[in-house]
Amino acid sequence: MKTTLYIQNLKCAGCEFSIIDKLAELKNIYKITIKLQYATVTFEHKTKNDIDIVKKALSKMGYPPFGAKNTLAKKAKSFVSCASGRIKK
Repeated sequence: MKTTLYIQNLKCAGCEFSIIDKLAELKNIYKITIKLQYATVTFEHKTKNDIDIVKKALSKMGYPPFGAKNTLAKKAKSFVSCASGRIKK
């Protein structure tokens, strides 16, 4: 199955690298692509439950899906994830 999620706090290629790196570690998640200009993450997965796992992972990194609560703490986490992605890049 293929799913696209609109996410919050996506800023740059550093964010993109961090998200792809983290989601690639998840079981049953593959072919991950991000479109910065649309703030979307697209991925392929095996079960519907995998979508919730990805949403939780994104939210924990500071990139909650649109419609989810976007607290100051999540915004701060996204900056940390972004900086980490820039360093690894």
